[in-house]
Amino acid sequence: MSRYLSSFVFSMAFFVSFSLKNIQVTQTPRMTLTAKEFIYKRLLLPEQRQVELLKGQEEDSVYVGGRQLLKADFHALQIKEIPVFEKVCDIQLSSGCQYNITVLHNNEETGQLLICGTNGQDGMCCHKNPAIHSSKCSPSEHMKPNYQEREPSLLMVTPDAEELYTTRSGTEGSVGIYRFGKTKTTPKDSPTELRYLSLVMSGPREERLQDKLYAFYMEKNPDMNPGSELWIPRVSQICMADVGGPKGIFQYSWTSQLRARLLCGDQTSKQYFSQLVDTATLKAERWQDTRVYGLFRNTWGMSAVCVYTMDDIDSVFKASNFKGYTGAIPSPRPGICSPDSTKPLSHNFVKLLNKDTEMEDWVMPTGNTGPLLVHHHNYTHMLGDRVQNEHTVLFLSTEKGVIHKVLEKDDKAFVIAEYQPFSSRTHILNMMIHSSAGKLYVSSSSELVQVDLVSCGLYGPQCEDCVLARDPYCGWNGTHCAPATRMTNVTHGDATICKTPQKEPVYKVQTSSPATDVRPVKMDSKHFLICPISSNHAQYSWYCNDEPLPFLTTERECLLLIESMSFANAGTYRCESEEGGYRRTLAQYTLQVEDGTPGLASGPLGWIIFIVTVVQMLMC
Repeated sequence: MSRYLSSFVFSMAFFVSFSLKNIQVTQTPRMTLTAKEFIYKRLLLPEQRQVELLKGQEEDSVYVGGRQLLKADFHALQIKEIPVFEKVCDIQLSSGCQYNITVLHNNEETGQLLICGTNGQDGMCCHKNPAIHSSKCSPSEHMKPNYQEREPSLLMVTPDAEELYTTRSGTEGSVGIYRFGKTKTTPKDSPTELRYLSLVMSGPREERLQDKLYAFYMEKNPDMNPGSELWIPRVSQICMADVGGPKGIFQYSWTSQLRARLLCGDQTSKQYFSQLVDTATLKAERWQDTRVYGLFRNTWGMSAVCVYTMDDIDSVFKASNFKGYTGAIPSPRPGICSPDSTKPLSHNFVKLLNKDTEMEDWVMPTGNTGPLLVHHHNYTHMLGDRVQNEHTVLFLSTEKGVIHKVLEKDDKAFVIAEYQPFSSRTHILNMMIHSSAGKLYVSSSSELVQVDLVSCGLYGPQCEDCVLARDPYCGWNGTHCAPATRMTNVTHGDATICKTPQKEPVYKVQTSSPATDVRPVKMDSKHFLICPISSNHAQYSWYCNDEPLPFLTTERECLLLIESMSFANAGTYRCESEEGGYRRTLAQYTLQVEDGTPGLASGPLGWIIFIVTVVQMLMC
């Protein structure tokens, strides 16, 4: 009975392991970095419902906006509260002093912070010098966004003006894009529900008059047919020179606003992603080459990333016909920025603006390609970074509170690693990257975690370990994996560069193997050996005296089971990995038969220990 039970349990464990491995798509994280493998610096936060993050003046400091303004210092590992709306509190009752911070920006021209908050009824903004703890927060009379939830915002500073662009999501008629500052401009009423995700400036352009602002958002689909998508992903444009129309016609409202639909999907397989979740923008020297990465989701819970350029978007707004409009297109064409938007508008221009300014053409991914990345993970946030001004890295958070670090190379995605910064499953509220310092900051409702992106030694001591990681933040400097320079690029992942047929190798390669673990095992007892999985992209093998053996694979280990120890099982056992032509030994054991009474490992207790171990490994 025990023999049948053991065979059944081992078969079931193998089936579960095999299933877990086969449901994963090819774009899996190469490494998983928990707190056991990686040092995460963390600071506790007062419980927050929403969090704004902003880089501090010092390299290891971050401003945190939520129920109050905090300064997180990761060098000293401490958090300090910075008073903000104290002038309001001097006048109002204490119940009116709780302003939740919804906007947090740095004015680099003045060195001051722009802080906006709401108490549920009123909104206010003020300027504060963070370098002087006792300085008052000077109210800004021209900026009063009053929003309960976190909304995208963008601060534009010129020598003579400070303008805040922000959005308002929801179902009310007042949803849309707003500008506060020297000139206040508001949206037209919207008949449908809108959810804004980001604001991006398309310039500066050669002709500054044509600088535009793009808003990425979702629109509730008015088509209620069962087969229709619930949400429509869109991008909208406005001219930054637009101050509203002439008196009585679009006065104080945008006259340059157009909108277009975004497409993300595989046209060959007809698999489309219609729910826009987040965007990340990476600037280029030419504004036309600036890339916008859109994070999408479909109704089956799959996530995808599609890539657009500013030129892709701009071309649609410049050349597409207007959807459902058959009349003559006015000249100048709607959407072309005018030096004075308050001048009288033609009848056709007003007619077109009053109808609908949706483009007939959709904005397609650059090169009309499919998604850069498709994954079964439910991604929730996305950030982008340019490393060495050459390589693109994306950071995507999942609903489980982990982050995937993804290299974009030759229009393909390579998932470098999975960071697990939190001890338990949690919801990530916000992320921020400090590019020059190589730091990623991740916030939950109660913790702020710093991830050091240039911890290169964790990939391993060998040149091949460093090269196969393909991490743009790291490179092989001749002796170890270190922060990258332009001369140490490893994003190609070609491990053959570590060795040459020449007498003198290009790199000093360490060739040490793990020490052999000598183990005496009782006759007829059951025994299992463990081999660590260092890379999820590698192939693993077990050998006994150079003969290949079947084994069980979990997420973290390769397990080799010896059903009944005998003299025939004695010998040297070796676990090897192979990745990109690089083969190495990960674990090595020598098993010797120990004379005597068989141990507990051959009975039910030994099997219970083995089963519990396997289940724990499979479930982690």
